[in-house]
Amino acid sequence: MAVLRNPLRLKYDRQNLASDLTAGVASAFVTIPDGLASAILAGVNPMQGLYALMVGTPIAAFTLSSQFMYVGNTGAMAVATGDALADVSGVDVLQALAILTLMVGVIQFLLGILRLGGITKFVSNAVMVGFMTGIALLIILGQLKTFTGYTSPYNNDVLAGLDTLLHFNQWDLGTFFVGALTIALIVGLGKTRLKDFNMILAILAASVVTAVFSLSSVETIGDIADIPRGFPSLTLPDFSLIPLLLPSALALALIGLVQAVGVSKTVPNSDGNFPDASRDFAGQGLANIGSGLVGGLPIGGTMSETSVSMSAGAKTRFANIFSGILIITVVLLFGNLVERIAMPAVAALLMVAGYEAIKISEIEDVRDIGIGPRAIMLVTFMATMIWPLQYAVLVGVILSVLQYLGQSAADVRLGALVPQPDGYVLETDPPEVLESYSVILLRVYGSVFYAAASRLEELLPAPQQAVGAVVILNLRGADRVGSTFIKVLERYALKLRVHGSKLMLTGVHKRVLEQIEKTETTESIARDDIFLADERLMFATWQAWSAAQAWVAAQRGAVAKPEEADVNVQQ
Repeated sequence: MAVLRNPLRLKYDRQNLASDLTAGVASAFVTIPDGLASAILAGVNPMQGLYALMVGTPIAAFTLSSQFMYVGNTGAMAVATGDALADVSGVDVLQALAILTLMVGVIQFLLGILRLGGITKFVSNAVMVGFMTGIALLIILGQLKTFTGYTSPYNNDVLAGLDTLLHFNQWDLGTFFVGALTIALIVGLGKTRLKDFNMILAILAASVVTAVFSLSSVETIGDIADIPRGFPSLTLPDFSLIPLLLPSALALALIGLVQAVGVSKTVPNSDGNFPDASRDFAGQGLANIGSGLVGGLPIGGTMSETSVSMSAGAKTRFANIFSGILIITVVLLFGNLVERIAMPAVAALLMVAGYEAIKISEIEDVRDIGIGPRAIMLVTFMATMIWPLQYAVLVGVILSVLQYLGQSAADVRLGALVPQPDGYVLETDPPEVLESYSVILLRVYGSVFYAAASRLEELLPAPQQAVGAVVILNLRGADRVGSTFIKVLERYALKLRVHGSKLMLTGVHKRVLEQIEKTETTESIARDDIFLADERLMFATWQAWSAAQAWVAAQRGAVAKPEEADVNVQQ
C-alpha cells in the first residue's frame, strides 16, 4: 500500500490563497467547455463531462503525487469512450458509461498500488505520436457535420469528412457562420490578455449571436439533450457489461496513464522533484471510480489545463481543488444556460483542440530518428484512423514491445578487454574464433534477456578446435538474468569443455549467482570459476584473469611434459 506512505499534508499556507484561486478560476473556465465538448464527442449527455469534473477533478487533486497535474477530460479518452459505447446496444447508455468509467478507475488504481508505474515505458514515443495524431484528425473530421450542418451518408469519420468537404455547396450558412466565428474568436482572443478565457468567451459570444439573430437552423445543446439540474446522483453500473467493455476499459486506462505520465514528467512538484508515477496511477484511478459512480466520463491528466493553471499562478494542489469546486458552483447555479450553447461553437472548440494536438515537430523528430520508428508511427496512425481505438491501442502496444525487443537484441554487444603493460586496459572487438591456450576477457554491453541473449550467443568466439583456452565473461551491472541467458551460458560452456577449454564468469551479482545455483548451471560452470562482484571496481575481474592465466599455463605445461619425456627416451 505504497500509496498511503506519503499522507497528504492538508495544512494550507494562506499566502498562496490568491494565486491558487486565480489559477482555479482560469482552469475551470477552460475546462467547462472541454467537459461539454468531450461528452458530445463521446456521444453522451453533455453534463456527463461536467459530472466527471465535479467529482473526479477534486479527488485527483487530493490524491495525486503530482501537485499541479490537472485531471480532466481529454480528446483521446472521449473518442475512445465513444468507440466503446458504440458497441453497446439494448442497454441504458449511461449505465454502460458508468461501468466503463468504473472499470477504468479500478484498473488504474490496482496498477498504482501494485507499483506498476513503469508499465507505460513499454509504449514508445513513436506509437504515441502516431496514435495522438490519428485521434486529432478523427476529432476534426468527426465535427465537420456539426460545424457545417451537412449530414453525410457515410458512417466512417474519414469518408464522412471527405464527403462533407466535397459537398461544401450544401452546407448550412448559419451553422457554418457560427462555427467560423467561434474559431476566429478563439484565435483572436488567444493573442490577448484574455487568452486563458478565450475558449469559454468564444463559445458564449457565438451562442449569444445565435440567440440574438434567431438563427433557427443552428442547433443548440438543448436540441440534442435534456440537461439535468443540480448535483449528480449515484448511477448504478450494469455489471453484466463487464466482459463486453473490459477490452475498452483496459485501452482507456492505458491511454489515460500514458498521457498523464507525459504531463508529470514535464511538470515537477514545488520541491523540484518529479512525481511518483505509481501514486499518480492510483490517484487517477480513484478519480475515475468517483466519476463512474455518478455516471461521468473517464478522465485523465491533461497538459492544456495543467499549463493554464500553472501560467495563472498555481502554487499548490489546492488550485485544482478550487477549480473543481468552482465547476460545481457554476453547474448548480447556471446549469440551465448550458442548453443555450450553440452546437457549432462546441464543434469549433473541438476542431481547434484537435488542430493544436497535432505536433508537427514531434512527427518530424520520429521521422528523422530512423525507418523503424517512422514505420511504427505510420502503422499506429493508420490503425487509429481505420479500426476501433481499443484495437489501435493494442496494435501500438504490440509494436512497442516488438520494437523494444528488437532494439534490445540489436544493442547487445561484446567488448574484448586487453590489459596493457602500462596498467591501462585496451578495449577491442572480440575475436571470431578462439585460439588455443588463450585467455579472452569479454565485457557484455546491453540487455541479456530474450532475443538479446540469443544474439549474444552469436557474438561469442567460436571454440572450433581450440584447446586449453579460457573465455571470461564480465557480467558486472546485471543484477538478474533470464532463463534464455542461462541456457546460452550452459551451451557455450559445454562447447568449450568438449575442446578442453572452459568458461569463467566475473562481476557476478549475488542474485545472479542464486539464479545460476538454482538452475544447476554450476554443473556446466564450476563454482570456483564464478567470481562475485566486489565493491572494488575490476577486483573480481583481475581475480578471474589471474586464475585463467594460471589454468592455461597448467594446461600448456601438461601438454609439454609428455613431449619432453619422449625426447629424453630418444636421447
